[in-house]
This record gives sequence, C-alpha cells and structure tokens, in this order.
Amino acid sequence: MAKRKKKKIYGPVSIIMFMIIGIAFLSLILSLVKFGSNQTRINGNVLEANLVLVKNIISSSGIRYMIGSIVTTFRNFEPLAVIIISLLGIGICEKSGLFNALFQPLKKVKFGVVIFFTILLGIISTVVGDFSYLFLIPFVAAMYKYLDKNPILGILIIYLGITLGYGTGVIYNYNDYVLGTLTQSAASFDVDKTYTYKLLSNIYIMIGSTLILTLVLTTVVNRFLVPKYPKRRHASKEEIETKFSAKGLIWTGIICLILLLAVGYMILDVNLPFAGLLLAKDGTYVAKLFGDGSPFKEGIVIIITFIMMVAGLIYGKISGNIKDSNEYSLGLSKNFEKLGFMFVLMFFISQVLAVIDWTNIGVVICSKLTEFMSSLQVSGLSLVIVFIFIVILSSIFIPDAVVKWQLMAPTIVPLFMRSNITPDFTQFVFKIADSVGKAYTPIFVYFIIMLAFLEKYRVDEKKQISIFGVLKTILPTILIITIFWVLLICIWYIANFPIGIGTYPTI
Repeated sequence: MAKRKKKKIYGPVSIIMFMIIGIAFLSLILSLVKFGSNQTRINGNVLEANLVLVKNIISSSGIRYMIGSIVTTFRNFEPLAVIIISLLGIGICEKSGLFNALFQPLKKVKFGVVIFFTILLGIISTVVGDFSYLFLIPFVAAMYKYLDKNPILGILIIYLGITLGYGTGVIYNYNDYVLGTLTQSAASFDVDKTYTYKLLSNIYIMIGSTLILTLVLTTVVNRFLVPKYPKRRHASKEEIETKFSAKGLIWTGIICLILLLAVGYMILDVNLPFAGLLLAKDGTYVAKLFGDGSPFKEGIVIIITFIMMVAGLIYGKISGNIKDSNEYSLGLSKNFEKLGFMFVLMFFISQVLAVIDWTNIGVVICSKLTEFMSSLQVSGLSLVIVFIFIVILSSIFIPDAVVKWQLMAPTIVPLFMRSNITPDFTQFVFKIADSVGKAYTPIFVYFIIMLAFLEKYRVDEKKQISIFGVLKTILPTILIITIFWVLLICIWYIANFPIGIGTYPTI
C-alpha cells in the first residue's frame, strides 16, 4: 500500500514573503490597467475628491522605495517598541512569583467561568486600544500556564475576545473619539449642520452586545477550541520552587493601589497641584485624555509596565524569590525567552504593510467598494447588511479602523442618513464590521504577533504553527460570531431599540 504523502506546511515567514511577491505583481497588473478610484475626504469645510491610482512597486521608484525604506519602516514600526516595554512588566511578575501567587486561587474556579472572564477582559481592555493585544496576549498565556491549562488556548481565546469584541465595549473604545470626529464631520458637512456625535450615544447597545457576545463566544470556544488543546501535564521546576508570601501580596496590593490612585488623580481635570498632569491642554475631557498630545494616551504602556515592575520588585523581595538587583535585572527579560521569532515576523509584516501603503492598493480597493455601495439602489436593512460585508472585505487590505473610516465616512454617513439611519448607529455598525474583518485577514499585525506567542508555547514538534493553520483553527469561531453580529444588528434595527441616551438606529 502506498504511503500517504505528507502535506507540506509553509512557515509564516515564507507565507509573508509570498504575500509581498503577490502584492508586488498585483500592483504591476493594476497599474498597467490604471486601476484607481476617487478618494473623498473632508478637509476643514471643503470636500476634496482626488483620483488615486495603484502604483507599481516593481518600478524604478518602487524598488528605490523598498530598498531605501526597509530599515526606517522597521524602526518606526510602533508595535515593536510597545511589545518590548510591555514584556518587561510581564517578565518580572513571572520571575518574582507574583503571577503564580495571584493565579493559584483561580484553579478552584470552573474553566468555563475562566474562559468567560478572559473574553470579557479582552473586550473591556479595548478601551486602551491596540495596547490590549500587546499586554494581554502574554499576560493570559502566563495565566493559563499557572492554571495548568494550555497557554496556546489562552492566547487564541484572548485574541478572539479582543478582536471580535473590538467594535463594542462597556462605555467607549480608544478609537471612538477619533471615529466620532470623522462621523460628525461627515454628518454635519452635507446633511445636518447641527449634528454632534456623543461618546455615550451607543452606550446601551455596547453594554448589551458585550454581555451577549461574551456568552456566545464562551459557548463557541468551548465547542470548537477547548477540545483541541488539553491542559498542561506538568508545572516547570521554577514554578514549583517559587515561594508564596501572603505578606508580599498584601504589600504589593497596597503599593499598586497607591500608584493607581496617583494615576487617577493625574487624569482628573480639576484645578489642583499635579491634577491633570497626564491630560492634553485643550479640548473636551475625552479629547484631553485620548487626543493627540495626551501624555496618558502616549504613556499608558509605560504606566502599566512601571506599576508591574514595582509590583514584581516588592513581591519578589518580600517573598525571597528575588534576592538581589542582578536577579531583578535578569527577571525583566524572562518573558523574552523563545520570542526571537516574533521580531523576525514583525520585520517582515512591517514590510508587507509598507508595500500596501505605498502602492495604494488598500486605499483604492476600499474607495472602490465604497463607490460601489453608494451606487446600489438599496436602503434600510439591506443597506446595513451590504455595508457590513463591504467593511469586512476592505479590512483584508486595511485592518486599521481609522484609515478605513477616513475613506468611507464622507460617503457612507450621508448615504445612511438619507436612508433614515442615524450616524451613531452607522458608526457602531462600522466598528462591528471592522472588528470582524480584522479577524479574517492574515496581514493584521496583532495576528502575526499572536503567531509568535503560539510558537513560544508550542511543545509538540509535529504540530507546526502556520498562518493558514491557525486561521483554519479559529475560522469556525469567526464565522459563527460574524453571523451573530449580523443577526444582532438586524434585530436591533428592526425593533428600533434605543442604542444610547436619546439615540436610536433610525432618525
């Protein structure tokens, strides 16, 4: 009997390089046929429409760009610095034994409850934006490890929780302020001069959908993912030797509470010494907290990492798990173990994103899809459903929500308003579709970073980590949640339930 031919698996780096080559040849073909679209933007009080064409990266100017910008592109790749900083805090909390002490009581909790709160934590954490990926992926991996569960399962769950829940949240997300300003400009420019976007205009649907999504996603994860990843068999020698200290936990808790109160005081917008130190100088409170120039927005990574470094130091010294400054210094690098692959992946994915940006492929495709949608003779619920899938398709090439909404809002918001749909509901639908779209695309940078952590915790040499292998694993979950979101949006629209304080899906 002939032996079954082993299926060849291409590593993530090979796939990313194939992507670069494929995008390069696509840019060549599209540039030859002069493929382009009208890009509409609101600049102040002027509506600008510019023809944007796909540029050929396989040209003299394109090749010069690729060679000349490789180092700069990687150096300016924002997730690179942020992940390094966040891993410092995670590492010292592991080395000090703090994580082991904190997570031990959770071993008595049913695993279904742990999954529920992991997903809920992921959704809520989106209030700080993309930093939630860079902090929670290693954090949850460590938590599941200390709970004797499979860290790979924890990584997949938190990634799905953050990504599929990015469009909702408990109050508002990190991007809501920026998206809201774009929505307001689009609505007031052409249709309603008096329209003002309010951050709490979607609060009812956000809270309701967060709770429902958490329950549904927990059920789906238990059905499709948990059976594939059995729990860990043995704790490491270092975990077993870590000393527990109740005194250390108490003092660590007290100091962390003091530090958190200090941060809370520095984001208060009151006229007191050092109050408002972490706020921008001008604008509304939300603009001061999350807008450009806000020390809180730019420094949230440093703030959380600093608190964790202090917590690790205090607990480590009191418990005796850290004996001197040299151990503390080495402990900061603990979570970098087996993560060299991550920096390799980040280098290559940064080049993919740079090529897509230079060639204008993402911008042209998104603008073309927006043009297509505006030409359709549909309205009401049909318009909403079509819009969801247009955004999902656009997200394959442009995962960034703000960039997409800059291209879409000037056309989509007035289109929906003329179909009797409120700008507030339109933005919420966009956010939901954007979050689902991110989950489908392999060029989403945090998907690539997740792959590196999956590789770090891989113990079975036969089960290789690959881009399409991981996508295949999580695809059933993503498809079910896509259907869930479409149904939820349709039900809310048909019933015309209030989506926030004084706001509804329809005008």
